[in-house]
Amino acid sequence: MSSPTPKNEQEVLDSALRPSSWHDYVGQDKIKENIRIIITAAKQRSQSPDHLLFYGNSGLGKTTLAYLVASEMGKKIRSTSGPALERAGDLAAILTNLAEGDVLFLDEIHRINKTIEEYLYPAMEDYKLNLVLGKGPMARTMELKLPKFTLIGATTRPGLLSAPLRNRFGATFQLNFYSHKDIEKIIERSGRLLKIKIEPEAIEIIAKRSRFTPRVANRLIKRVRDFAQVQNSPIITREIAEKSLDSLEVDLMGLEPSDRSILRALIEKFGGGPVGLQSLSAAAMEEEDTILDIYEPYLMQCGLLERTPKGRVATNLAYEHLNLKHLKKQSNLF
Repeated sequence: MSSPTPKNEQEVLDSALRPSSWHDYVGQDKIKENIRIIITAAKQRSQSPDHLLFYGNSGLGKTTLAYLVASEMGKKIRSTSGPALERAGDLAAILTNLAEGDVLFLDEIHRINKTIEEYLYPAMEDYKLNLVLGKGPMARTMELKLPKFTLIGATTRPGLLSAPLRNRFGATFQLNFYSHKDIEKIIERSGRLLKIKIEPEAIEIIAKRSRFTPRVANRLIKRVRDFAQVQNSPIITREIAEKSLDSLEVDLMGLEPSDRSILRALIEKFGGGPVGLQSLSAAAMEEEDTILDIYEPYLMQCGLLERTPKGRVATNLAYEHLNLKHLKKQSNLF
């Protein structure tokens, strides 16, 4: 038998690190409590839970929560994304293949086609799909009855959802950045699953550079594990953790080269701001959506960047972190 491809190995590894029960899901305690109440009440009524909307930054566990809901209900889950639904037929094929009580997880729901969105309204409210067949005078409408299902939408940009779509969700939950303590618990759990020993000091170092985000924590621990393996070390020590993260250019605040590039562009090319997103995107050579969804939330969380009515502004902490105080003094002269 041939060995798995690296891609398959990575997928299996990521799946293994994903929590499979409420007990394993660390953090977001209030959200977990409210979701479990919704599920318990629905099960007592022998109904499907209301449609749920999860929003928050990438890597905070929205997909995992969706899978836990399906698992708690004892139902199957079907996953897709907003950009993948290009035609009404794509949506119809997915919805008609759902069984009673199944969960449909729709990632990046803010990117769903507006035409598809119109078809989604009656599916969410009345569990039916009205398809238009043909064009012009010969066009006719065919109504398809759907099984009762739960739609779980996930987005990093809730503001881009239309009001009619947003209002059709029975409950909306915002996932926040994790505490340092919770990130340490996640790293400890992932270490056990990966069958590697990690010193408490190494756990603390990795946690501090994990951007308060479980996905980043798991990515870093896998890379640190690689360094330990190459050095034939049976345990991840403080020294190995520091050397490996320094080699990956992940600094003490968890900033990576792209984060620092954005801050440097803001300070060196625009005097620290304020500057508009479009100009900052061009100067840093990053897509606007990437800055909005990936980098900016964490930079604001760390207090390195502020968003003002006039544009983005670098804070005093940003100058200090990049050791660029002298540039700020010069910019204040103008």
